[in-house]
Amino acid sequence: MHRSAPGRYVTVTTAGEPFSAFVPVPLPPEPPVVWSAALRWRFDAALVALGRLDAVTALLPNAALLLYSFVRKEAVLSSQIEGTQSSLADLLLYEIDEQPGVPVDDAREVSRCVAALERGLKKLRGGLPLCTRLLCEMHEVLLTHPGGRGKTPGEVRRSQVWIGGTRPGNAVFVPPPADAVPACLAALERFLNDEPEPVPPLIKAALVHVQFETIHPFLDGNGRIGRLLIVLQLVADGVLREPMLYPSLFFKTHRALYYELLNEVRLRGDWERWLDFFAEGIEASATQGVSTANALLALVNADRDRIARLGRAAASALAVHQALQRQPIATSAALVKATRLTPATVNKSLAHLERIGIVGEVTNRQRGRVFSYRRYVEELAAELDAPA
Repeated sequence: MHRSAPGRYVTVTTAGEPFSAFVPVPLPPEPPVVWSAALRWRFDAALVALGRLDAVTALLPNAALLLYSFVRKEAVLSSQIEGTQSSLADLLLYEIDEQPGVPVDDAREVSRCVAALERGLKKLRGGLPLCTRLLCEMHEVLLTHPGGRGKTPGEVRRSQVWIGGTRPGNAVFVPPPADAVPACLAALERFLNDEPEPVPPLIKAALVHVQFETIHPFLDGNGRIGRLLIVLQLVADGVLREPMLYPSLFFKTHRALYYELLNEVRLRGDWERWLDFFAEGIEASATQGVSTANALLALVNADRDRIARLGRAAASALAVHQALQRQPIATSAALVKATRLTPATVNKSLAHLERIGIVGEVTNRQRGRVFSYRRYVEELAAELDAPA
């Protein structure tokens, strides 16, 4: 069906140059989305996949350990979409104050993305609903570092932004003028909280992501906050118990189409193609998450069996092995803290684990050595280095 653009253009003048900025109408889409049988099937398949992923939280004995790594995986992928070069190993090294293999700024960007999600979850579980205040707190965490100076961390923008081009006049897309942003966010907040009526959570997530990116409420970090919002909202609405989903894998793999479909909604109101793409991405991401979780569980179980054959050294080595599942790149000092074993016992355990090929020392130095649960890291990072 033919739709006009889901919003209106207003003329704005900056530095003497007039241009058109787009102000979206509040959700839900009007006229309503056309739900073909194929589109309904796509959302049903995505919900089944999310259900399987959520079951991982309840059924796998090491789900809490996996969560640490899965959250970091999403942060790495989302940041790669924005152009950072940090890998998962770089992030893990940065978090233990070791030099990553890329510029520190890139690793720090990803680390702040992790911290922003953790802040959002803490506030959500403390009783704060999904709202502008919560998003601003996440944004403050994301951009409170030297590189974020001048980008008003934690504040809704008070000046014009644009996407693509060198100025609003030649941009690919110009979001609403600053004075329209508060009203746009207020309407989005109402929709997020099921006013005036409830919307199925996965459909809501798909619609809200486009609307948030279209409003572009911050001077920087909109893409990362908008993608974190997908996972947060699914947790808030009870679809997922924990943020085990990493949808940015699909968005990164299909980055050109991702941006094209966001723009097609703004230009032509083509919600149906976006919804189909989004549901496909959620299904693929959730399925991959289950596959990765099962592969990691199989690896951990096989390694645990090998460690059990170490005899008297097995108990301490198993404790170190358990700690490495949460932090698969770690210093011996960090493992002492995590296991509450003595430094001598931890070092002996690491020597055993290194001898049987479970861990490897990555720094080649005598003091402050860093160890990696290599196959665990490789399994986690399997898709991260795929070309975008």
